[in-house]
Amino acid sequence: MDRRTPRTASQRNEAHRTAPIFHSGRPCRAATGRFSSWARWASLACWLRPVFTWIGAAAWAISSPAGASQSSTQETAELVECRKIWDAAPHNAFTDLTRFRGEWFCVFREGQGHVSPDGAVQVLVSKNGDRWVSAARITSARGDLRDPKIVVAPGGRLWLSAAIALPKPSPVSHQTVAWFSKDGRTWSEPVDVGDPNVWMWRVAWKGKQAFGIGYDTVGENFVRLYRSADGRTFETVIPRLFDVGHPNETGIVFRPDGTAICILRRDGEPGSGQVGVAPPPYTRWTWKDLGVRIGGPQLIRLPDGRELAAVRLYDKKVRTALAWVDAEAGTLTECLSLPSGGDTSYPGLVWHRGLLWVSYYSSHEGKTSIYLAKVRLPRH
Repeated sequence: MDRRTPRTASQRNEAHRTAPIFHSGRPCRAATGRFSSWARWASLACWLRPVFTWIGAAAWAISSPAGASQSSTQETAELVECRKIWDAAPHNAFTDLTRFRGEWFCVFREGQGHVSPDGAVQVLVSKNGDRWVSAARITSARGDLRDPKIVVAPGGRLWLSAAIALPKPSPVSHQTVAWFSKDGRTWSEPVDVGDPNVWMWRVAWKGKQAFGIGYDTVGENFVRLYRSADGRTFETVIPRLFDVGHPNETGIVFRPDGTAICILRRDGEPGSGQVGVAPPPYTRWTWKDLGVRIGGPQLIRLPDGRELAAVRLYDKKVRTALAWVDAEAGTLTECLSLPSGGDTSYPGLVWHRGLLWVSYYSSHEGKTSIYLAKVRLPRH
C-alpha cells in the first residue's frame, strides 16, 4: 500500500508488527586492550592518574570558556553501559523513553533526513533493554511526523504525541496530535491537541491533570502553557508563558508539593537556556538565566529529590550531556558527557533499579542512530 494512502492506525500497526529485529550489543566505548610488557608503566600511570586528573581539572577550571559548569568529583556520574539499539532508517532521531507494565518503550522519528517530508513514528519495545523490536510504526497522510514523546497516563494507558509538519500551501505549519494505547502495539486514531502553529513539545502528568508547554512555530516568539484532564482537550493556562529570545523546546517536572520546574531552550539573542519555577496553579513563574546554550532538553526528578537534565551542549564539542539543575540558583552543572557528537540529543529519561536509563540519538559513529545508555549517579 502506498505510504501516502490514508490508513487506520490498526492497519498501520498490523503492517509493521512483524518488522525485523535489530539487536546490537556493540558498546559505545572501546574494549580493553591486551596485557603487554608495558604493564608496569601502565600500573604506575593508573597510580598517578588521580594526580593528573586533579591537575587537569584545575587547568580546565582556569581556562574553560563560559558554559555549563563542571561537577566536582563526588558529583560526577558513571557511564555503566551504552549501546546502539536502532539504525534501520536513513535518519533515526528525536527519542523518548518510558517503562510500562514491565516493558520498555522507546519512540523516535524515522525519515530520509533530519528534515524530510516522510517522517514516521517508530515505537520500539523491549523486555530487558537489550533486544528491541518494532511494536508499531505510525505514519500520517497529512505530513511529516516529528519529535514523538511518550508518557504513562492515568488509567493505565500510554499517551503518545508528535507534531505534524504540514506541507505548503497549508495555512498551518504544524499541528500537534496524540494517540492512546493500552499495550503500546495498537494505537488509537490521532486527535489534534492544542492550537494550530503551537507545537506542544512535551506533556507531564501531575495527578489526574496533564500540563504541556507549546511553542509558536511561526516566529518562535512565545511559549504557551496548557492543561488537560483527559489528554485530548487542552485549555490555555498562560497564553505567553515566556516571550524573549525565541523560546521553544522544554522539559517539565513536578515536586511533591506541586511546584513545577521547567527548563527552556532559546535560539535567539540572547540564546541561553532558562529555568522556571512556579507553585500551583502555575500562573506565576520565576525565571532565571542558565547562562549556557542548550538544545533538546529533558528533565527528571530523582527519588532523592535532586533534579537532572539531559541536554545538547554547544560549548567546545557539541554533545549530549547530563547536568544537575539547581532551579533556585539558576545553574546547570554538567556531570557526564555521553558518547555523542554532531547531530545529537533529544533524550528520554527513566530511573529504574538504581540506574538512570537514557535514550538519545547521535551521529558520532557516522550514521544518525538511536542509543541507550545506563548511568550510575553519585549518592546525594
